[in-house]
Amino acid sequence: MSGATTATIDVLLVDDEALIRAGLRAIIDAEPDLRVVGEADDGTKVVQLVRDLRPDVVLMDVRMPTVDGIEATRDVLDRIDDPPKVLVVTTFENDEYVYDALRAGASGFLLKRARPDDVVHAVRLLAGGESLLFPEAVRNLAASHAPRRSSDLVERAQLTEREAGVLRLMATGLSNAEMAAELYVSLETVKTHVGNVLAKLHARDRTQAVITAYESGFITPG
Repeated sequence: MSGATTATIDVLLVDDEALIRAGLRAIIDAEPDLRVVGEADDGTKVVQLVRDLRPDVVLMDVRMPTVDGIEATRDVLDRIDDPPKVLVVTTFENDEYVYDALRAGASGFLLKRARPDDVVHAVRLLAGGESLLFPEAVRNLAASHAPRRSSDLVERAQLTEREAGVLRLMATGLSNAEMAAELYVSLETVKTHVGNVLAKLHARDRTQAVITAYESGFITPG
C-alpha cells in the first residue's frame, strides 16, 4: 500500500454501564482514525490497562461503584509516565464530581447525551493536545466551588501582563488561533504565551490553568 498513513488515536473506555460502553465503541470505531483498544467497568482497572494498552485518550465515567472517575484520573496522571488525556463522561454538567475530576487533571468533560459528532470531535481535540473547555459550564461549577486556594496563587506565578491577558482569554474558551486574532499577534506568539502560562502555574493543560485562575480568585465566576 502506498501513500501517507494517518496516525490512529487509541481510546480506552471506562464506564460501569455496558450499554454506554457499547454506544461509545460504536461511535469511535466507525471513524477511520479512531479505535477503541480496551474497556473497563471500574476505576480499579484503569492504571494497569493504560500501562498495557497505552491509549491516547481515556473516556472516563465520573461515577463508578468502587473507584470513581476522580480517583482513577488522579491515579493515571500521577502513576503513569507520559499519561493519556482524560475526558470525563457525565450525565449532568453541574455534577460536583465533574469539577473534582477537572481539578484532579481531566482535560475536559462530555455529556452522555452528546451527539456522536461531538464525541469524535472531543477525542480528536484532546489527542491533538488541546483541552475541551465549556466556558459557561466551568464558570458555573467554579461559582459553586471556588475559591479553594490562596488568593495569591496566580500572583505568585508572576505572569506578565500579556500572559495574564492570555489566561483570561483561555477562560473564555478561545482557541490559539482565535486568541491570536484577538491580540493581533502571530499564532506562534500565542502558543509561546500559553506554554509560559501553563509552566508558571504548573498546569498540565488549559483546563487546569483555568481552574487555577478561578480557585485563586484571579478570575471571578460572576
